[in-house]
Amino acid sequence: MILTVTANPSIDRTVELEAPLRHGAVQRAAATRIEAGGKGVNVARVAAGADVATLAILPARSDDPMLGLLDSVRLPYRATDVGADVRSNLTVVDPDGTTTKINAAGAVLDDATATALAEEIVANAPGASWVALCGSLPPGLPADWYARLVAALKPHGCKIAVDTSGAPLAAVAQPGADLLKPNADELAELVGGDGPAIEAAAQAGDFGPAVAASLLLAQRTGGTILTTLGAAGALLTTTTASWSATPPPIVPRSTVGAGDASLAGYLLAELAGAEPAERLRRAVAYGSAAAALPGTQPPSPSDLNLDDIQIAEIALPTPA
Repeated sequence: MILTVTANPSIDRTVELEAPLRHGAVQRAAATRIEAGGKGVNVARVAAGADVATLAILPARSDDPMLGLLDSVRLPYRATDVGADVRSNLTVVDPDGTTTKINAAGAVLDDATATALAEEIVANAPGASWVALCGSLPPGLPADWYARLVAALKPHGCKIAVDTSGAPLAAVAQPGADLLKPNADELAELVGGDGPAIEAAAQAGDFGPAVAASLLLAQRTGGTILTTLGAAGALLTTTTASWSATPPPIVPRSTVGAGDASLAGYLLAELAGAEPAERLRRAVAYGSAAAALPGTQPPSPSDLNLDDIQIAEIALPTPA
């Protein structure tokens, strides 16, 4: 089973425009969607679509519309009661797939709610092969909340993946988690360097800067690093090896949730016993498929294009 944690869930509203977004203008929508969102929820929806057992844990009132949206897609969940509405996020998508996202801060979690949420997570961990800690932390939670959860989960024998950013990511960039999933900017924040330059180099076919930075993080944590590089694809790095993957051609519809789908693809492949290079192939296939779908619609196995993904093992830099 894949257990996902979404500390800061959202109701995602997506508006697809007929013409490119113009600041200050009145424009028409070509289509709109409303879906249950948040990174962990997105991962769980992909896993459920692949017929893999999953459970999403999140804070929400019993009558919150968020839970109605989860019920509508039959996603198993456990909700810890919180005294405020789940936030609503807005995504505006241009006809060429350019995405503008406006995220609310989220409901404040007091100490009692935070404790209850953590206890729910740990209580369900013994039945999970993977626990995925995903997304931003809402107001009220300390930056090291995920790091504390990693420590609490380790005795239960589950593997732990973390996909977050900023101070919460910095706090877990130490031995503990089995998998971290930064993008180029987040990777640069952790180990130094220039995120846009790392991604631009990969786009030009040079994965060297991404490999060097990912290796530093793998050595710091002792875990595996799944680095997403936008249109350039992704990189999978351990302390002893690294592989790159370039994505198949797609017509982008919305990039929201693509990184979450990539994480789900990796976890699904690992559960199926795939070798690292194939896990990376699945991750990129799922992420690309998600970007070709509207809103945060989760891709299914039938949406994948595995044949057009190019995998290459990359030599690690020689120690100075």
